[in-house]
Amino acid sequence: MNYVGIDYHKQYSHVTAVNKEGDILRSQRLSNDVPSLQAFFAELDGPSQVVLEASRTWGTLYELLVGLEGVAGVTLAHAQKVRAIAEAQIKTDKIDADTLAQLLRANLIPAAYIPSAATRTAKELVRQRVFLVRLRTRVKNRLHVLLDRRQVPRPAVTDLFGKRGLAYLKALAWEGVEGEILREQLVLLETLNTLVKEAERELTRLLGADPRVQRLRTVPGLGPILAAVVALEIDDITRFRHPAKLAAYAGLVPTTSASGGRTYHGHLLPSSNKWLRWAFVEAAWVALRHSPYCRTVFETIKRRKGPHTAAIALARRLNEIVWHVLTEQRAYEERPVHRPRAARAHTVLSAALTTA
Repeated sequence: MNYVGIDYHKQYSHVTAVNKEGDILRSQRLSNDVPSLQAFFAELDGPSQVVLEASRTWGTLYELLVGLEGVAGVTLAHAQKVRAIAEAQIKTDKIDADTLAQLLRANLIPAAYIPSAATRTAKELVRQRVFLVRLRTRVKNRLHVLLDRRQVPRPAVTDLFGKRGLAYLKALAWEGVEGEILREQLVLLETLNTLVKEAERELTRLLGADPRVQRLRTVPGLGPILAAVVALEIDDITRFRHPAKLAAYAGLVPTTSASGGRTYHGHLLPSSNKWLRWAFVEAAWVALRHSPYCRTVFETIKRRKGPHTAAIALARRLNEIVWHVLTEQRAYEERPVHRPRAARAHTVLSAALTTA
């Protein structure tokens, strides 16, 4: 068996192959295309295990490698953990590729999870939809600024960007630069509305029947989009043996420093799945408005630590509920639990799980 480390870049990759004794067989720079990579593996004697670091474009090279003859398997290395293991004073593409190959040979690669191709495609679609909505929000904010600058009264409508509100905005006969900006922003808003609807239709086609999404939609705060984000970012819940593991992955736990018998808690973990944390925090703000249980949790913590900390705590509580929903394949149901008569000042609602 050969062990191959790849230092991947946009235009090229440096590839190093070593044998089971650790001797370097080949080390060279290659173009990121099938012929170049296939020729490299064809000159090696026997099958090869391959490792590359997780980067924002790792999926492209991964798909090329898994289809090559002579590649027995591909491991995705957790970039930050690899650096912690093999930090070097001198860092070059060749050294990085050599180090990856040697760590793979010694079975010291901290592997990152590799979702399926279908999951990666669906994740990109969900993220594109989120990106489009954020752009649309910026356009709406710009329109509010334009109206405020001209001191234009708001129409008597519940939604300025609904059907009647847009008709009102289009009827504004402004001249000059601001009039042109208004027309451009309205055209951009209509375009983004169309693209968002198209993305949502495609998401419904891909994930509408997914049992994970259907179960997650029973959790307070998780609508069709946030449920899809949570389901896709978690993917396989068996990766997380305990809700705390999932909370750490989502970045919903604070950094901790213990020294001299004292423990300090700081900001939330910086190295986490930002999409999953965003989904849980967004869901928390929605849930406290619609779920009595979530509102009770939020208000209890808010009195002691403020609204921001309370929202994060509620997001972590939702994280725990999601772990149980996915692990036990059960829907969420909120039901009242009464305290004993001696301590019953009011009814407290708590979360429970019931068979779907």
